[in-house]
Amino acid sequence: MAAILDDTPAHLRGNGRPVTEEQTLTDLKVTGSIPSELDGRYVRNGPNPLTGMSAHPFFGDGMLHGIRLQDGEAKWYRNRYVQTPFITNPDVDVMDPSVMMDMKSSKANTHVFGHAGKLLALEEGHFPYVVDGNLDTVGPTDFGGVLKGSFTAHPKVCPVTGELLAFGYSAMEPYLRYLRVSAEGELVQTENITVGGPTMMHDFNITENNVIFMDLPAVFDLNLAMSGGMPIRWDDDYPARFGVMPRNGTDDQVVWYDINPCYVFHPMNSYEDGEKIVLDVARFSHMWRESTFDFPSPELWRFTIDTASGKVHEEQIDDRSAEFPRVADDVVGLRHRYGYMMSMSGDNDDPASASGAILKYDRETGQSSDIEFGQGTACGEPVFAPAADPQSEDDGYLMTYVYDAASDSSRFVVMDAKSMDQEPVASVDLPRIPGGFHGSWIPASVAD
Repeated sequence: MAAILDDTPAHLRGNGRPVTEEQTLTDLKVTGSIPSELDGRYVRNGPNPLTGMSAHPFFGDGMLHGIRLQDGEAKWYRNRYVQTPFITNPDVDVMDPSVMMDMKSSKANTHVFGHAGKLLALEEGHFPYVVDGNLDTVGPTDFGGVLKGSFTAHPKVCPVTGELLAFGYSAMEPYLRYLRVSAEGELVQTENITVGGPTMMHDFNITENNVIFMDLPAVFDLNLAMSGGMPIRWDDDYPARFGVMPRNGTDDQVVWYDINPCYVFHPMNSYEDGEKIVLDVARFSHMWRESTFDFPSPELWRFTIDTASGKVHEEQIDDRSAEFPRVADDVVGLRHRYGYMMSMSGDNDDPASASGAILKYDRETGQSSDIEFGQGTACGEPVFAPAADPQSEDDGYLMTYVYDAASDSSRFVVMDAKSMDQEPVASVDLPRIPGGFHGSWIPASVAD
């Protein structure tokens, strides 16, 4: 008998399969003990196409998966679509130029963030969407009419000032805008930044006094957009560089530093060290050179910008494949000792052979440790939450969803970030949660 060919795109197989039902579950099985100081929500965003089909991993509709922790209990689990125009009308073409330019037409599928009493579901090409504490959609926000273009999926909250620092990029001029939001949630600065062309700038970096833009060779191609595909390709002729600007600065204050060609979706953190600026990042050798599914293996690298000499030192830290780096929120933009990354080994096309892990890097000693979840598992981005009265930077917990291929189900885990013990502090049994992108621990004090 001839084999039946499965023409389902690879990103919609295995745990990439969309879920079809929004649920609210309150009778949750907990193994271990949820720390009583954890009062808030862990929420993760990711693409989950309403129609069951999407042409690219980045094109699915945003679905939030959240769990409410309070008084040592898991009060509820909820999954909710972000109610964008694509949910109202699933037949809308995400690559239609008029849709791309409509700032309310967001997929809202990449990140979810808490700031100034609001939860923001984010996707980098459009306005943020506000959701409430039950993950129900309030609607898009343009910060009272001040935001005129896109808003990154990766803003940074300064732990010192409470400001939300962000940017937006575009395939049309101006290609890049810097955005600064006050601790109270008002957009107080918009600055057009001069770059060499229309690049995909997924993330950026902040330090105590600066922001660092990553102008890298992943460029927009309108011909690809017209064909209905991912409209970005690698360009060997586009220079790779970092741009350093004071946090309340202007375009003419940006200083650019050349680096070797590479791509960075996500930095771990960055900080100032005298006349040097240190960036730890998940580095790709290139991105989308052969096709829009060309994803080489990322590894942890350190870039050190010497602002006195104008040179950048580049150093590979680890040869293990790892992405989605994070640090504790209270050291964002400041010198960090510890960083955490998600790692996968095995055959990604065979969930039963894959193995998920969390890596912990001690950037002072150079040592690393890991938590292995075992064969047939996949974990997400490790999100840090501090313990009560923390005694060290790593005194706290790592949270993520873990998928188990054998049972085709998921669980929410709370791991000890300090000891990196293989046994969870607490584990909550859940239905299958498809693989996704980014999430946050959002304390009740930030948004409830």
